Amino acid sequence: MRSPLAAVTAAVVFLAGCSTSTAQPAPAPGAPTATASDTASDTVRYAAPGSPSNAVTDPHGLLPGESDVVRMALTYDVLTLPGPDGRTLPRLATAWTPDAALTRWRIALRDDATFSDGRPVKAADALFSLRRMGEKAAENFGRMAMFDLGASKVIDDTTFELVTRKPYAEVGKALEGATFVVPEGSTDFSKPVPGSGPFRVSDRGGAQAVVFERNDDWWGPKPPSRVIEVRALPDPQARGEALLSGQVDLAGGVPAAMVEQHKDDTAIQVLRRPGATLYPLVMRMDTEPFDDRRVRQAVRLALDRQQLLDVAFLGFGELGNDLITPKDATSPTDLPQRTRDVARAKALMTEAGLGEGVDLTLHSTTAYPGMDTAATLIAQQLAEIGIRAKVELAPPDTYFTSVYAQKPFYLSYLGGIPFLDVVRVTLTPGSPTNETAWRDRTWSTGLDQALAEPKEVRRRTLLGDLQARLRDEGGYAVWALSDRLDLAKPGLTGLPEGIGFSSAFIDQVKLGG
Repeated sequence: MRSPLAAVTAAVVFLAGCSTSTAQPAPAPGAPTATASDTASDTVRYAAPGSPSNAVTDPHGLLPGESDVVRMALTYDVLTLPGPDGRTLPRLATAWTPDAALTRWRIALRDDATFSDGRPVKAADALFSLRRMGEKAAENFGRMAMFDLGASKVIDDTTFELVTRKPYAEVGKALEGATFVVPEGSTDFSKPVPGSGPFRVSDRGGAQAVVFERNDDWWGPKPPSRVIEVRALPDPQARGEALLSGQVDLAGGVPAAMVEQHKDDTAIQVLRRPGATLYPLVMRMDTEPFDDRRVRQAVRLALDRQQLLDVAFLGFGELGNDLITPKDATSPTDLPQRTRDVARAKALMTEAGLGEGVDLTLHSTTAYPGMDTAATLIAQQLAEIGIRAKVELAPPDTYFTSVYAQKPFYLSYLGGIPFLDVVRVTLTPGSPTNETAWRDRTWSTGLDQALAEPKEVRRRTLLGDLQARLRDEGGYAVWALSDRLDLAKPGLTGLPEGIGFSSAFIDQVKLGG
């Protein structure tokens, strides 16, 4: 089962200076800009993280697995996409223009997009889809929470107005992610409804894979492959084995040990996306002993980050510096790397009245590669400062319902999610998924001020300052970042380069040709 954070699918983006975006609509990041020829292999088969037992067909609720997001991204179009350097790329939306107060935004759509049944995509369809997302807030973690969708309105066939509840400079970013547009009035999602995406679901799919056939009427760059098959496999080892046995052409999210074993094999292509995944150590701030800032800081100082990176991720990654979204464009880059200091950590424990130590339970699981190994090693490292942590492993299928946002000390999961999405899901005081019980009013006020800042450079600085404060005062210890590791057949190209939501747009993938 995917964690709530894993299910929140969006990526880093900034609307430069809150000015109107007039760039030409772009394909997914990393896709070729020229129309591809049909000389590539006819079919690409993808083993994606996910489970067929809980696969969904509704694009606006919870998307529990990567395979679900990939299927939606092939079928439906979104309004905007995350691009490089924190920029927003247009997709169905070609411009987003605010008023002076940053509370009313005029969204312009391209005029040449059609649904698979031939109907044109209109502004009413887009606003209907956003409102439907708002109605399903409990499932999608309030992705539309910043908008007053009742006050928003259609202006004409290709324009609608979005109203925000507060001044909000990041509307372009908010429209990234799962803003999949469906025809107005769609109610039955027991099977896919007409979409305006680059592929159409074929009736040739069976129990093993969902088959997609190219939509030759799509407005974007022609996909080079006529067919893409998406197979959901929950076990990372099984995905890798499917590639090695020739059952698929691409295996997403495979174990580091498998990559290490086959890294010199010329018959296999290893694909790496740097810093895509982290397992933050959660310390709940409303529970002893983590209600004492000194204890939280002692834990961060006791971690041997290099050892954790080498053992849990086999070195495929980079050191963490306790920033919860270090790949976000707003994340500060000038902070000194936090290093291990056992003596200072012991002193902090003594100052907190815990010089004799404390007995705790550290929760983890085998849901993701290295998650259980990391917990065992963390417990060993913390023992040196008197924290006697007993590791307790929960089953993967119940971990994110019985442990996540409930237990006071555990390993969480975060994959390619931008800072503002993490804020919405885990750092909002009233959120049921506020896993560290972060309730700093001054910090929340500073967040509102940052989002009301029209100048991009100043806004980035303010958001970076908030992350630095969270790093030192909050309840997370981010010890390392793991690379996303995929295996592919030689000659497979066209995969997007980004992490998070942008990695789901595989319409330009091809094999050979």
